[in-house]
Amino acid sequence: MDEQKDGFSQAEDSEELFEHYNYIADPGQEKLRIDKFLIDRIPNTSRNKIQIAAHNGNILVNKQTIKPNYKVKPGDNISIVLPYPVRNLELIPEDIPIEIVYEDDQLCVVNKPSNMVVHPGYGNYSGTMVNALVYHFDNLPELPSDYFGRPGLVHRLDKHTTGLMVVAKTENALTHLAKQFFDRTTYRRYQALVWGDLSDEKGTINMNLGRSPKNRKVMTTFDDDQGKKAITHYEVLERFGYVTLIECRLETGRTHQIRAHMKHLGHQLFYDLEYDGDRIVKGTSFSKYKQFVDNCFKLLPGQALHAKSLGFVHPSTGENMLFDSELPANFIQLLDKWRRYAVSSKDI
Repeated sequence: MDEQKDGFSQAEDSEELFEHYNYIADPGQEKLRIDKFLIDRIPNTSRNKIQIAAHNGNILVNKQTIKPNYKVKPGDNISIVLPYPVRNLELIPEDIPIEIVYEDDQLCVVNKPSNMVVHPGYGNYSGTMVNALVYHFDNLPELPSDYFGRPGLVHRLDKHTTGLMVVAKTENALTHLAKQFFDRTTYRRYQALVWGDLSDEKGTINMNLGRSPKNRKVMTTFDDDQGKKAITHYEVLERFGYVTLIECRLETGRTHQIRAHMKHLGHQLFYDLEYDGDRIVKGTSFSKYKQFVDNCFKLLPGQALHAKSLGFVHPSTGENMLFDSELPANFIQLLDKWRRYAVSSKDI
């Protein structure tokens, strides 16, 4: 009997929306086309999706890419990466303004605003970025011939996190991008304002992440076999005494990765409502300071985190695409306030 070894990464547990399956063919396995072998083993898929995956190099047999007509042999180690399947939710087009940074017939790059959920789900069935994109795509003068009727997500951002996301229009683009995120070949840079004055100019956090047993809405770190591997590299950009502006580079894309990792270091993101960043973590007991911090909090709806840069290989042209975005106006205003405070305060 075939052994499924690795399971898959699911949307509920990861910022990267793809599935990774791994099988080892039986010693008595008869020769069978790879698409026929996989169609009976993977739920919610189709032969066409599997063939597209093979065409894009998303299927490995014994660690080598194979052609769509490859025939499985006994003992073959088969690995496949697929985009996460669509949930059974009706996607209602909504005329919601959204900033399109780049668009062609295969994909688009959007600059997500704060206070916007990426896709519909429990408690958020409308007003999401996907609702806005469905409306946008439906009203384009031309759509690609293989448009599959919905925005294709391979990653996402938290509700209050701003910045760049890539969205696929076609099955081919979606599959190709999913493989890039799985292989960790995408380029992603975030900027965050965190509490405290970091002791080092740069560092790496290598701590597994998983759902907190005390609060399933947040993630926590584990130093053993629990959770999933998560690696965040960070570098100081500017110091303000009681808070620090940092850049983060992700090797993995777990839910709340930067937020949970920085809390583990004792440097919660500024005004992070779920990771204790919405209180004074560093500073003085002076009432003027408390008022200053409160005024800073009022500038933000949530954590000070922005997905500033995004790079990937274009699924059709093979071109290296790199995008950069400005910090949101309220984030810039927040930094300006801390700069002025750091210069004028005698306490720092």
